[in-house]
Amino acid sequence: MKRSRQRVDIDLEELRRVLDQARQQPIGEADYLKMKVALDVLAERLTPKRTTEKTRTVVAQPELAGSATVPPDDGGPGAKKGHGRNSAAAYTGARKVEIRHAKLGCGDACPECARGKVYTQRQPKTLVRIVGQPPVEATVFEMERLRCNACGQVFTAEEPEGVGPDKYDATAIAMIAQLKYGSGVPFARLERMEGQMGIPLPAATQWELMEQGAAVLNPAFDQLLWQAAQGEVLYNDDTGMRILRLARAPSDKRTGIFTSGIVSLWRGALGARKIALFFTGRQHAGENLADVLKRRSEQMSSPIQMCDALSRNTPKLTNGVKILLANCIAHGRRQFVDVAANFPQECGYVLESLGMVYGNDAWTREQGMDAEQRLRFHQQYSGPLMDQLHGWLEEQLAEAKTEPNSGLGKAISYLLNHWPALTLFLREKGAPLDNNLCERALKKAILNRKNAMFYKTPNGAWVGDLFMSLIHTCELNGVNSFHYLTELHRHAEELKRTPGDWMPWNYGETLARMQSPAAA
Repeated sequence: MKRSRQRVDIDLEELRRVLDQARQQPIGEADYLKMKVALDVLAERLTPKRTTEKTRTVVAQPELAGSATVPPDDGGPGAKKGHGRNSAAAYTGARKVEIRHAKLGCGDACPECARGKVYTQRQPKTLVRIVGQPPVEATVFEMERLRCNACGQVFTAEEPEGVGPDKYDATAIAMIAQLKYGSGVPFARLERMEGQMGIPLPAATQWELMEQGAAVLNPAFDQLLWQAAQGEVLYNDDTGMRILRLARAPSDKRTGIFTSGIVSLWRGALGARKIALFFTGRQHAGENLADVLKRRSEQMSSPIQMCDALSRNTPKLTNGVKILLANCIAHGRRQFVDVAANFPQECGYVLESLGMVYGNDAWTREQGMDAEQRLRFHQQYSGPLMDQLHGWLEEQLAEAKTEPNSGLGKAISYLLNHWPALTLFLREKGAPLDNNLCERALKKAILNRKNAMFYKTPNGAWVGDLFMSLIHTCELNGVNSFHYLTELHRHAEELKRTPGDWMPWNYGETLARMQSPAAA
């Protein structure tokens, strides 16, 4: 029950007086209100906040209504606690400096025993040294000028070689994009931070650089759209957003503004690739996914679409593309988490059963199973679990063991109503269990919304969508997004000609070919 919003002034001495008075006679309404407010505040302070939805936390001791099938224990790797330190190999973006021995070389006689020879070890000794630097730096070149006192002619020193005509280097543009759209730091905050470090870079100037940079990188974004449309599994969802100057057509009944996230997963000869796309406007996630799938090749098989059960997430396709719909188990599970305090035994059974299914899926990843092996494994071990759970769910409503309109009843109805889509992973290769991949991607947009509050114009939203798409696609594929954006700006003409060669997973090979002697 919610506390009254009426202001109640209390202090400890007054509470002690009320308690003493309660020993002698019943307390009045005003004193009762003070005691109640104090107890509510105390209870709120002492109640632990739930920071996880793990079964052992939600339901302390779940009493299962039946047994469940579990996969064999083949001694898979267990989770190990980290020590908070990283090896030198983890610093993939660090500059590497090779240091040769000052006195010895490979094959020289050993100075210690004078009998053998020394040879280079496979693993060198490493030292890691980390330095700090401003997010952007500036260099002021002061070129000497000489003036003739007779004719007045002025002679100016030549510009240093390699300076170039552009005031803003590609690295500066990439770093601002990384901070703004990759880390959610607003332009005004960036301006203050850079100003404190002696680099006055106005927020308006930074926005202009982002707008110009987005135009340069647009071919890469268009190529991502096309490649995402060919994906085997497509995840989608949306979150609320604000655009201050977004015109609304008179016939448009929709008032909401959303940022849709789409993650496309496909497997090629070089392994799995993931593409993240963001779209901000009045369209829902399903409508944006339909626009992406318009680029899908007719020769491609039907993709799997993973989303929650909201109808607005399902695309209405008009180009003949058919999808295999999979719904998110995590969304259905969360409904039982929300009512676990009131129905601990029933919710404990459901959460434990789904937990074993997730355990099976984790096992397939640990063993490196391909899509076909994963499907057979789930059919053998997760299939009986889901069949048993389905029978238990139907029994709760059919035999009136659960009130249909209760919180538990609604959670059960949700699973039963969407059961075919929730269990697609038992019938189709590569079907995921949940939409968590897209939920994590949307955190990019949520972080920008939290820090910057809104986009000013639709153009600003498009720029943000483009940079977030490129940056998060790099993150999903383990690529240095700062280096990637820098190289795209430095090779803008090549990007226009062959955008397919400048994707996050192959641009390194493209650079190597351009720098090879054969290319020269």
